[in-house]
Amino acid sequence: PYTTLFRSELNVSCPNTDRGGMYFSSDPSLLGEVVSAVKKAVSRRPMIVKLSPNVARIEPLARAAEDAGADAISLVNTFVAMAIDPRTRRPRLGAGFGGLSGPAIKPIALRMVYEAAQSVKIPVIGLGGIATGEDAAEFLIAGASAVQVGTANFWDPRAPERVAQELNGFLEREKIARAADLVGSLCVP
Repeated sequence: PYTTLFRSELNVSCPNTDRGGMYFSSDPSLLGEVVSAVKKAVSRRPMIVKLSPNVARIEPLARAAEDAGADAISLVNTFVAMAIDPRTRRPRLGAGFGGLSGPAIKPIALRMVYEAAQSVKIPVIGLGGIATGEDAAEFLIAGASAVQVGTANFWDPRAPERVAQELNGFLEREKIARAADLVGSLCVP
């Protein structure tokens, strides 16, 4: 349902060079300022705020985005990472660091989606390593209302369609009427 409602995101996980390279989404107060200002500028359109995973705790940031007017949040973006060429002893990426995405980040992304969904009342859109229908189901169970497929598009341009079909197959096999019935259904001991 959110694919037709939301058409863009405010990606606040990019560096804020005016404040010494601080990330917008690492400080709840700064995040609130940015979200509030953008919300005023686009007041007639729903706004998704994409949060960074490069923080100690996601809950205060999710709440700050919600309090500042976000209609939904999406998480997670890439993790700051590094790769080194041992022969040259240089970073493999020109900037030294880059974004780690794909299946490697899924367990951390799931935890962060769960924590964010527990702390806000607005929809949470989950992303981070979704490559199969069961991956999508895990994010819904963790509390995501919708999911995005990102990195899987690099090796399979039809990944979103395939993931949706696989999710439907999972629902049929598990005798679950609708994907919405999975949302937030994690059984925590």
